[in-house]
Amino acid sequence: MRWLSMVESGVGAGAGATVIRGARVFDGRRFLEGTPDVVIEAGEITAVGAGAGANIAGVGHAPGGQAEEIDGAGRTLTPGFIDAHVHMLAENIGDLAAILVPFSMQFYQSVGFMRRTLDIGITTVRDAGGADLGLKTAQATGVVAGPRLRICVNLIGQTGGHSDHLLPSGVEMPLLAPHPGRPAGVGDGPDEMRRLTRQMFRAGADQIKICTTGGVLSPADDPRHSQLTVDEIRAVVQEAEAHESYVLAHAQGTAGIRNAIVGGVRSIEHGIYLDDETIQLMLDRGVFLVPTLVAPIAVLRTAESARGMNERVVAKAGAVIEAHRAAVSRAIEAGVKVAFGTDTGVGPHGTNLEELTLMAECGMSVDGVLASATSVSADLVAPDARIGRVAAGHRADLVLLDRLLDSTTDLAGLDQAVVAVFQAGARVR
Repeated sequence: MRWLSMVESGVGAGAGATVIRGARVFDGRRFLEGTPDVVIEAGEITAVGAGAGANIAGVGHAPGGQAEEIDGAGRTLTPGFIDAHVHMLAENIGDLAAILVPFSMQFYQSVGFMRRTLDIGITTVRDAGGADLGLKTAQATGVVAGPRLRICVNLIGQTGGHSDHLLPSGVEMPLLAPHPGRPAGVGDGPDEMRRLTRQMFRAGADQIKICTTGGVLSPADDPRHSQLTVDEIRAVVQEAEAHESYVLAHAQGTAGIRNAIVGGVRSIEHGIYLDDETIQLMLDRGVFLVPTLVAPIAVLRTAESARGMNERVVAKAGAVIEAHRAAVSRAIEAGVKVAFGTDTGVGPHGTNLEELTLMAECGMSVDGVLASATSVSADLVAPDARIGRVAAGHRADLVLLDRLLDSTTDLAGLDQAVVAVFQAGARVR
């Protein structure tokens, strides 16, 4: 099902052209030489190059379709950022105070979460569980401002696994409670996995998320332990392929990562205990890694705020941080395709860009980090959408930063440098 948003189609982008002049341009792969003009017409980038806007540029928002000229001198223009792993209907996941929040509050709060995400330059996200077709449709029709959504609807996993939150007390505390637009995702065996996958697609999923290991936020399991058999994983992958889609895997322990890759998933989320063998498997099969390095840090911050967190969850978060960074560093060095993803929702929305600094600390170059957050994430999340590049023929999703970036720049605090955000040519900040 294809939902075309107002900003995707160019509605509201203005009758005339927009020319951004004088900015340093990162095109999604590299910094371009000089300060080329970037021309936007009907929601699309139509030209990039020195003097490209010479024949059409005017001044201001004059009537009759005259072009708008934007001075980018001393600034950097990048593609809109693409976060490949968020949870737009939650914040500070694992906070025990959440059990007292009325059920429908998640939908009202998501409006602010979407706005905060867009305001820091993230124009597209892959929601890894929680967002339903209603939120996607609200954004697509202009009811809610926010990044475009590619949704998973809910997590799929086994009984007693990361997606199963029946506690020893008999109380069920799901991170993403089922509702009519978000089916439950717990089952066992290939046939049930196939049925759950079909239910997610029926509910509007763009892609499917499974859990092949335990996790930090599920108090009754261990991140190192495998969940789902290869046959169960393959059943989900086959069903997703029948829908011309793919599967992403929450996978933290080594064996569960291996099973997910062998089973045919497109991306590994987290990858905390990657080893040399699983890294080579990823390279051999072209599997993406979405590290979410900031996620366990966010858990510890929530715990420090005295908001209330399960002690075992906090202990697991603290225990994985160093192993996580070491594994991601090895994957980067080996050349694994690393896509920008944050698991935001575990922590506060609007803080996503902290992940960029953490990726750099793991050995990724500035160019590599920016590519990860733009063209690489586009190849993973929405290869059909013509996003993630500043290039003719691509959608005009752009971020103007009040900072001159180059290959040696410190990326800390980049969210504070965002001065303008464009989504399909429409200025949305």
